[in-house]
Amino acid sequence: MAAPNVRSSSFSRNISVVSSPQIPGLKCGPNGTTFISTGIRDLDRILGGGYPLGSLVMVMEDPEAPHHMDLLRTFMSQGLVNNQPLLYASPSKDPRGFLGTLPHPASSKEDKPTVPDPDQGESLRIAWQYRKYMENQKNAIDDYSNDFDMRKPLERQFLSGRPIDCVSLLDSSDLSVAQDYFATFLSKFPRNSSSIASIGRIAIQSFCSPLCDYSEKESDMLSFIRLLKSMLMVSNAVAIVTFPPSMLSPSSSKRLQHMADTLLSIKAIPDGDKELETLLTGYKDINGFLNIHKVARINTQAPVILEAKTFSMSLKKRRFLALECLNQAPVDGSSGTSYGTSGSCSGSSKSGALDF
Repeated sequence: MAAPNVRSSSFSRNISVVSSPQIPGLKCGPNGTTFISTGIRDLDRILGGGYPLGSLVMVMEDPEAPHHMDLLRTFMSQGLVNNQPLLYASPSKDPRGFLGTLPHPASSKEDKPTVPDPDQGESLRIAWQYRKYMENQKNAIDDYSNDFDMRKPLERQFLSGRPIDCVSLLDSSDLSVAQDYFATFLSKFPRNSSSIASIGRIAIQSFCSPLCDYSEKESDMLSFIRLLKSMLMVSNAVAIVTFPPSMLSPSSSKRLQHMADTLLSIKAIPDGDKELETLLTGYKDINGFLNIHKVARINTQAPVILEAKTFSMSLKKRRFLALECLNQAPVDGSSGTSYGTSGSCSGSSKSGALDF
């Protein structure tokens, strides 16, 4: 019997097949991008999955709002929970002492924020197939990211025996020593197209602090960040750097912002602002604002479309860090409904939309 004719083409897609991540704390994204969690589930959702591997995250500090520390703490805690090597640098004499302020992941169902519980399926008589699907989805989220209790310190089991390196930038007259330290750390995570064996996390606090001897050498700081970004591009690692832009010249601040793959900023909320209180719902629960200026685009030139660029930062149940879209309060001044999970930044249907 003659073999059937199979139509073939001389053209074929040249796509390298990358195996799915086998280590915890990784998520596959579009265009071959691999994400690691920011440590804040809302921020993971807003950024489209988290921080891409090989990216540089810059956070502009506000001297009146120390909430950039929360971004660092959750980022570092998420890495330690997933047993990912960590390098932390800060302008303090004892940077290892900062590890005692890292938050602990919520372990019990009572400690976590309100989420759909798949165990309620029996009372609602939901099919067991759907209940199993919900359980698998929930387990996949827990393996990737956690909810962190900002009031509970990280337990010793996540600190002892973990690959943690701490560097003090206080007494560094230049950045050459720190440059060698970071290069040695990133050399442990070379990028391989076939698989990912391990990933690293770098957290740098107040990089341009006036406490450091190199704070007046802006050209050296720019060269350091440029070199750090080039090393990240060929490594399975992510670095988050916070810096006070007010301590730099406008030109140097703009150049630092331009080198960032993901650019965020923290803004303090004014105390006793009556106009803002009547404008926003949940004003009393807001601790500050998070502005997203740029989102990393890896392996693509398509822009990332965000639901909003400014989000309120608050503590749910006074413990869990949450980000929500800014919502316009009703015209009568009564309390409105939060639309943080719906993706809508407009106010009620009776009033006109207010675009932030």
